[in-house]
Amino acid sequence: MKKLQEFFGLSFSDLDLLTTALTHSSYANENNCDSNERLEFIGDAVLDVMMGKYLYEKYPNYNEGQLTKLRAKNVCESALVEYAKACKLNKYLLLGKGEEKSGGRTRTALQADAFEALIGAVYMDKGFNECYKIFDKVVIPLVEEDRADDFIDYKSYLQELVQSDKRTLEYKIIDEYGPSHDKTFVTRVYMDQILMGEGKGKTKKEAEQNAAEMALKKLAIRSIKF
Repeated sequence: MKKLQEFFGLSFSDLDLLTTALTHSSYANENNCDSNERLEFIGDAVLDVMMGKYLYEKYPNYNEGQLTKLRAKNVCESALVEYAKACKLNKYLLLGKGEEKSGGRTRTALQADAFEALIGAVYMDKGFNECYKIFDKVVIPLVEEDRADDFIDYKSYLQELVQSDKRTLEYKIIDEYGPSHDKTFVTRVYMDQILMGEGKGKTKKEAEQNAAEMALKKLAIRSIKF
């Protein structure tokens, strides 16, 4: 963890916050300690604000809709994973024995969640401005590279598509199974109450993205025009 702090030029006053940010629920359950889920909640909000401010200043001629779409693209799970990989965050994760054996260290959802939790920990320890050490170091370079084009936010694309014809979308969790530290969610997406896709994921966000991806593929195959 010392190397992670050095990479970003951080110096935590409360090292327990950093440890918690890297603690997956599987490890927390086995060791009776806090997981990173609450810090992930904070980090998600902080990252949204930083990305919004960055895009607002970078694209002065973009309207609200364009900025919203671009922000969603750059804070979606596939983007978060790239940010996590840029600082090799998975090396520092604390995982339960079962999660470790099943390859959890390379799971996209775990890395994405940990990145948000890291930002949340910095915010709680040092405040908003210190979070820019992470944002400037790994987020901006990837956003400005061509690789940013690979960040796919299927939910936003589907939403944009159906809004053009004033249709409505609704996501419903139809099932969840597995232990509390390793749940799998099953989500369906409906367009005007018509089932369009179903997806699974280790988080609700991932399941929704996969459901939206299936819906988009179905629309493309059937060549449905709105």
